[in-house]
Amino acid sequence: MKKDVVMFCGKGGVGKTTCAAATAIHFATEGKETLIISTDFTPSLRDIFKLEKGQKPVKIIDRLYLDEIGSEEVERLWDKKFGPEVYEVFSTVVDIGYEEFVAFVTTILPGIRDEFMVDYIRELSESGEYERLVWDTAPAGQTLGLLRMPSLVNQHLKPAPRIYSRLRASRKTKRSVLDVIKRWEELSNRDMEFLKTGVEFNLVTIPEALAVRQLDDIFSEFRSYGLNIDHIIINQVVRQPDSDFLRTKATMQQGYISEISAKFSCNKQILHMFPYEITGMDRLLEVERVLFGNSHL
Repeated sequence: MKKDVVMFCGKGGVGKTTCAAATAIHFATEGKETLIISTDFTPSLRDIFKLEKGQKPVKIIDRLYLDEIGSEEVERLWDKKFGPEVYEVFSTVVDIGYEEFVAFVTTILPGIRDEFMVDYIRELSESGEYERLVWDTAPAGQTLGLLRMPSLVNQHLKPAPRIYSRLRASRKTKRSVLDVIKRWEELSNRDMEFLKTGVEFNLVTIPEALAVRQLDDIFSEFRSYGLNIDHIIINQVVRQPDSDFLRTKATMQQGYISEISAKFSCNKQILHMFPYEITGMDRLLEVERVLFGNSHL
C-alpha cells in the first residue's frame, strides 16, 4: 500500500467491508494512526467490529478509529462551503426556508452528496490527522456514481454562465452566483485530482459469473476518468474441497480465477472461504493474516 488513502469497492456482498476492516487493523498494528471510514449510507462497519451505535469517530483499538458518513455530515459540508451563498441566490426566486433548502440540495439534487463525500475524504487526508485512511464504499454502482461526480459537475458547469448570468447574490455576501459556481468547479477539480493521485483502489470480487462479468464495466468506467484499479481481491475461494459439492464449486471457481488473472494486469490476491462468519477482532485478524501473507496470484 503506497498511498495514504486505500479504497475498497465492489458489488454488494463480496466482502469489501471485511477486507477494509482487516486492512485497517493491519495498519494500526503496524503503529500507524488509522481511520476506517464508510461512505455507504447503509454501513456495516460497526456490525463487523461488533460495536454499538454511538459517538463518531469511535476508537476500536490503539491507533484505530472508525467513522461513518451519513446525511447529517453531508449537509454540514454543504452548509460550510456553499449553503448560505447559494441560498441567498435561490431565495430571491424561490420561497423556501434555509434548513429545508439544504436538505433539498443534499438529498434531491443528483451528485451533491457524492461530491461532498469525496471532498470530505480529501480534507481528512490533507489534514494529516491520520497516517492511513481506509475507505469502505457503497456497492459498485453507487461507488462509480461517487467517482463520476467531479467530472460530471465540471461538464454541467460549462453552460452555467449563460444560465445564471442574470442572477446576482444578495448585498450581504456581495458574491455573484457565477463566483459560487466557479468555486464549486475548483472544488470538483481538486477532488478529481485527489482521486487520481492520492487514492489506492482495491476491487473486491468473487469467482462467480455475474461478479466476473461486471469487472469489465468497472475497469472501463474507472479508466474513463483516468483512474486505475490497483488490486483485485478474489474472495470466498474454496481452499480444501473435501466433498463433491465443494470440489465442483472449486473447479468452477478456478476457471473464473484464471479468467481474471489473464484479463487484468493489476495485482491479484486470493482470500479463501472461511467456515464461519467474519465478525469481531479475532476473526478479522485471521483475514488480516491472509491478506498480508503470501497469498498473491
